[in-house]
Amino acid sequence: MATTNDIYAEMQRYAPLELAESWDNPGLLVDCGREVSRVLVTLDITPEVVEEAAAGGCELIVSHHPVIFSPLKKLTPRDVSFQLVQKGISAICMHTNLDAAEGGVNEVLAGIFGMRDWEVFADGCGRVGEVEPITVPELARKAQAVLGGRCNRPRSGPAVQVKFADTGRTVKRLAVISGAGGSMFEDALAVGADCLLTGEANHHAAIDAVRLGLSLVAAGHYATEFPVCAAIADRLRTAFPELEVRVSGENRDPFTYI
Repeated sequence: MATTNDIYAEMQRYAPLELAESWDNPGLLVDCGREVSRVLVTLDITPEVVEEAAAGGCELIVSHHPVIFSPLKKLTPRDVSFQLVQKGISAICMHTNLDAAEGGVNEVLAGIFGMRDWEVFADGCGRVGEVEPITVPELARKAQAVLGGRCNRPRSGPAVQVKFADTGRTVKRLAVISGAGGSMFEDALAVGADCLLTGEANHHAAIDAVRLGLSLVAAGHYATEFPVCAAIADRLRTAFPELEVRVSGENRDPFTYI
């Protein structure tokens, strides 16, 4: 039977810790020291996900977002890390190192949008490559459809809400940065992108990007990152055929859209 450390070693081969940003906190963040027969893969570790893992007999959760990020000054039953220890569930969290990794978050996103001959940019985090020519409104509609089909359905409202800022230029070279990547629009411009597709972009980034000739598509933090969960699960199933590996059905976008 695999141990938590065996699985952690495999995840480090997939997403080496040296790829992480200096401010990040990836790693084996909760170690309950148990052998592992079932793993739950998720974007976020929420109380609902902990309950899902416990109900499914999972000894380990592998997530993208760290369950411990800021320094802990105390622990209470409301803290998710406390809930994990209480139920004997370990947690491996691979964050910005998984963003930058080969086959990681942004390469999964690049593959979804049919990017060809992609290369890295933004200090290795983003990917930029050629796509079949598409208008920005068409790209936004495609993002809503394809990402919505890869995410857990919300309890109400649309699965994915997409907004865009359009220069009017056809997109032939697309840049992708999952999550909160809107502030990196200048990096996308520097590598010749026509458009940056990301999760979140603020008002001022949209104004400045369009002024400088770059379109923006913001498809949601959750929607641009959750698809990597299937890739993680496939990797673990290949490396550990004896494991039962599931993707969370309870991890949903925290926002409801109207």
